[in-house]
Amino acid sequence: MEPKDSLLNWLFILCLALLLGTSFLFTSISVESVDPISVVFYRVLTAAFILCAVVFVKGLSFPRTRSNWLAFFAMGFVGNVFPFFLITWGQLSVNSSIAGMIMGIVPLMTMLLAHYHIEGENLNRYKVIGFIFGITGIAILLGPVFDGGGRAVFGSITIFIAATSYAVNTVLVKRLPQSSPMVGAAGVMIGASIIMLPIWLLQPTAAISQLSLRSINSMIWLGIGPTAIATIILFVVIERAGPTFLSTINYMIPVVAFFAGAVILSEPVACSSVFALMIILSSIALTRFRMNQAALGISSTTPQRSD
Repeated sequence: MEPKDSLLNWLFILCLALLLGTSFLFTSISVESVDPISVVFYRVLTAAFILCAVVFVKGLSFPRTRSNWLAFFAMGFVGNVFPFFLITWGQLSVNSSIAGMIMGIVPLMTMLLAHYHIEGENLNRYKVIGFIFGITGIAILLGPVFDGGGRAVFGSITIFIAATSYAVNTVLVKRLPQSSPMVGAAGVMIGASIIMLPIWLLQPTAAISQLSLRSINSMIWLGIGPTAIATIILFVVIERAGPTFLSTINYMIPVVAFFAGAVILSEPVACSSVFALMIILSSIALTRFRMNQAALGISSTTPQRSD
């Protein structure tokens, strides 16, 4: 890979980290005057329009089989509607920086689920220790929240459940019918929009005069940036550099979310939160560690697993 290509890949992934990491910040701003259901509906609807436009421009076509569309609807619910709503509702009482750090558990939960549901994705000692470290980091992070009690406790729990839902979706993607990535992304957003439509129609909406322009703009941006544009960049990075390079973003999102909330929204920064962030990032790094048996002079009669 040429240096300029490598630099471009890093620029792509940094842009993706900024889009996804700041999504928690914009969610906090959105729910200042817009209800969570409306935030989720407009987010997936905006993304659906943009991604469908990309599919049209590229001359691609949607599948016509029932199995593909059932898959799109399943992923639209598990990977978008359900976690988007839980995160948005949770952020009514939880700071954006805390919400973003909780999402650091996603790769750890994915690793745990993959061990049981995806062939070849077996746990090893480093993954187990990393998972324990990750849970410890989350516990330290949420300790002050649970001590304070109140609605923030339930908000934190819903965000944790949303992280688990993302992990389930990651495993689900590998077991569903294959299609063009861009077509699949657009199909998933169409499915998510259709699921949300009747829920949104039944939701009492606030008068326009009660909504702030700041919240409306943030809600629209959630659909454009962290959902549609981020999806497009994600596929570009996978195509150019592969999924292993993309996994680097797991370290970046909690950090971006933490500092974005602290700097832009002036959210309080506790020493325990900084310590928890370091533990969570360390746990992700530990799960990616592979022991070089040859370098350590260790022999084995069984083939080396690619963990």
